[in-house]
Amino acid sequence: MSIDDEEARRHRAKMEKRKAVQDAEVAGKTIEKGLLIVNTGPGKGKSTAAFGLMLRALGRGMKVGVVQFVKGAWETGEKRALARFDDLIEWHTMGEGFTWETQDKARDIAAAERAWGKARELMAREDIRMVILDELNIALRYDYLPLADVVATLAARRPDLHVVVTGRNAKPELIAAADLVTEMSLVKHHFSAGVKAQEGIEF
Repeated sequence: MSIDDEEARRHRAKMEKRKAVQDAEVAGKTIEKGLLIVNTGPGKGKSTAAFGLMLRALGRGMKVGVVQFVKGAWETGEKRALARFDDLIEWHTMGEGFTWETQDKARDIAAAERAWGKARELMAREDIRMVILDELNIALRYDYLPLADVVATLAARRPDLHVVVTGRNAKPELIAAADLVTEMSLVKHHFSAGVKAQEGIEF
């Protein structure tokens, strides 16, 4: 595809104007703080996005803590791969599976309480810069933890700590407290076509 000189000139002028606007907008952002990030919605990719952020943090030499609230003893690909960063990651899988698998609410509550205790412990540590609370939204959805206490603790995190919460059906109170909320929408899913969970995609 060939571009004549006049078209190239117009494009350059347009991009120069756009760059000036972008540069001014970026320059106006001066606050640096730890973020409360929530990945929710019915679509796939909430935990995957959280672990992508973790990879970015690891690349910057940050220490990261992970607490998995619901997922049980699955041997996931991300856990295997990230084990190579064992000097920078503390990983705690503390769930016993989804509630329809355990079918024992008291047991689910006890597991969620243990996981939340570990989460608070990691958040209090000065050496950890990011904490991922995987599927915390599920524990809150089923009232395994006191919502007000969880939201208050997350809101009171220390100023330089990033916390990432995943799971469907984030509570409105958590969304209100968050700095960044992304909702994964479901457009199309291979499960509905009979495709099973596969290594490297689901786990």
